[in-house]
Amino acid sequence: MEARSILATMDEEKIDSGQRRLQELGYKQELKRSMSPLANVAMCFSVVSILTGVTPTYNTGLRYGGPVSIVYGWPIVCFFTMCIALSMAEICSAYPTSGGLYFWSYKLAGRKWGPFMAWMTGWFNIAGLWSGTASVCFSLALLLQVTILVSTGGGNGGGYYASKYVVVCIYGAILLLHGLINMLNIRWFSWLGNIAALWNILGNISLALVSSSVFSNFNQDSSTGIHSKPYTFLLGLLMSQYTLLAYDSAAHMSEETKTADKTGGYGIIGAVLGSVLLGTIYLLPLVFTSIDVPHLLDASNDTKGYAIAQLLYNGFESHFHDARWSFLLLIIPCGGLYFCGLLSVTTTSRMTYAFSRDGALPLSRFWHKLNGKEVPGNAVFLCVVVAFCLALPYLASAVAFQATVSISTISLDIAYGLPILLRVTFARRNFVRGPFHLGRFSLIIGWLAVGWVMVSTVLFCLPVAYPVTIETLNYAPVALGGVSMFTLGYWFLSGRHWFQGPVPNIGSAEA
Repeated sequence: MEARSILATMDEEKIDSGQRRLQELGYKQELKRSMSPLANVAMCFSVVSILTGVTPTYNTGLRYGGPVSIVYGWPIVCFFTMCIALSMAEICSAYPTSGGLYFWSYKLAGRKWGPFMAWMTGWFNIAGLWSGTASVCFSLALLLQVTILVSTGGGNGGGYYASKYVVVCIYGAILLLHGLINMLNIRWFSWLGNIAALWNILGNISLALVSSSVFSNFNQDSSTGIHSKPYTFLLGLLMSQYTLLAYDSAAHMSEETKTADKTGGYGIIGAVLGSVLLGTIYLLPLVFTSIDVPHLLDASNDTKGYAIAQLLYNGFESHFHDARWSFLLLIIPCGGLYFCGLLSVTTTSRMTYAFSRDGALPLSRFWHKLNGKEVPGNAVFLCVVVAFCLALPYLASAVAFQATVSISTISLDIAYGLPILLRVTFARRNFVRGPFHLGRFSLIIGWLAVGWVMVSTVLFCLPVAYPVTIETLNYAPVALGGVSMFTLGYWFLSGRHWFQGPVPNIGSAEA
């Protein structure tokens, strides 16, 4: 008896604290827990990726307010994003599972409302991750289109500008490569996360050094038809908000991270803090050199209106009299987008795996299967296929594709906000804190986070040009309505009859 007790104690000591907490929550350790906490932070930081967020959306910041909107809007968005990150880190410490946000909502809402809130949070989260993966990878395809154009002579020098069909083929090749790499053992991703983080840090600093009238230079693009400066400024915040997203990836990788109950929250906070710092370093030199804003946004310039590419093109032309070599600098954001897309597929597949583990997706048993390397290979395949399908509307209209992409930011913001709202309402008194918590500031920070989610959701749904026509219509509310109708319709017609929330796959005896 005594020998058995000693062996049991030794086995318990060998179990990782994150694994022990996972067992307490009712789940077996199925994924391989071999990622270090530092690798988790690096991976999350690389998914947020300032290069990925700023480079494709810098045009938006210039068009709506220009340097003023970027310089003053950035710290505003950073402050409220940090409130969201802190609140999420506190909840992540209490519930370190791959399901992340929807599992949190289930626990925080209580037995009566738990299944419904988990359903809504999970579907908004997975819709945001799927469309976010499409957004990142397609942004890479578009930047490669511009990089090829620049390297072959530019828009006014006979350069090659790939057709939309070629762009979609490039996009498909990128997704295929991402999918194949994601079939590898998770051990490789510890290295990839570190490499990606280093690429982002060095890349941001390099572009900042290469890339001054900022604080009073307000750009009001007459083509938008908007004459209100405050309204223009608010629309300009969208660039910053889009940039600081996807930090929930640390939660989705928690079942593969050592001591995730203690360190998972730091992955979220570290990624946001690092992104805030690097974003400041990257943005300030850009806006200092963005003096002729109309020229940068002009679709007839040498980069077809891709503002950051045109800035680099102009710099090489004035200093070296050969702008074609500016493509070497464009490789830096291309690399950032590549790593971000690769790790986005990783994060999204883990969320798909967890959601199907609880039976919430059609054909859940198939998507939940692990391959020989203990990786959810079927979930990776699903993420790649869905992301590719989401880009197909681009063949008909770039505006139609924007409707698909815009849902990423809105869906993720809503998925972030729901568990935080439940934390400060339903679970205000009975929330059991994990190793990381905010103490007396928990509720204050939580309400600030919820308020910002509501504000940013409204901002993304506002008209971005007047008069509103088919060409200028903001399709974000249409996409949001589509996701909401699908999620609610699926729930009332089917889900409410069988979905009971996260399903434990371990008995009390095993635990």
